[in-house]
Amino acid sequence: MVQRFHVGPRLSEMAVHNGTVYLAGQVPEDGTKDIRGQTAEVLGMIDRLLAEAGTDKRKILMAQIFLADLADFPGMNEVWDAWVPQGHTPPRATVQAQLARPQWRIEVVVTAGL
Repeated sequence: MVQRFHVGPRLSEMAVHNGTVYLAGQVPEDGTKDIRGQTAEVLGMIDRLLAEAGTDKRKILMAQIFLADLADFPGMNEVWDAWVPQGHTPPRATVQAQLARPQWRIEVVVTAGL
């Protein structure tokens, strides 16, 4: 059985299947923030969605981070390092990408276990 959460006409924010939680790409709502602010906002969204599924960031299996500008890599890492629990750092990829909206500096996709 597949459970979908926050289902819209184009996408669901989250799906759960077979003990695995799949999040859609999480992007900031406030495009005026710098990379630290946008990263903190996105990581907070991830925390809330994982909690809704009954899990948390300690069970992240994989994180994919998309940055509009690799110059933001150090600032993003500063916020990430403070957020991710030591001993539970997941596999992660970070790439530069043209994001769908110019005000977005970051998008994060996460897969987690229950």
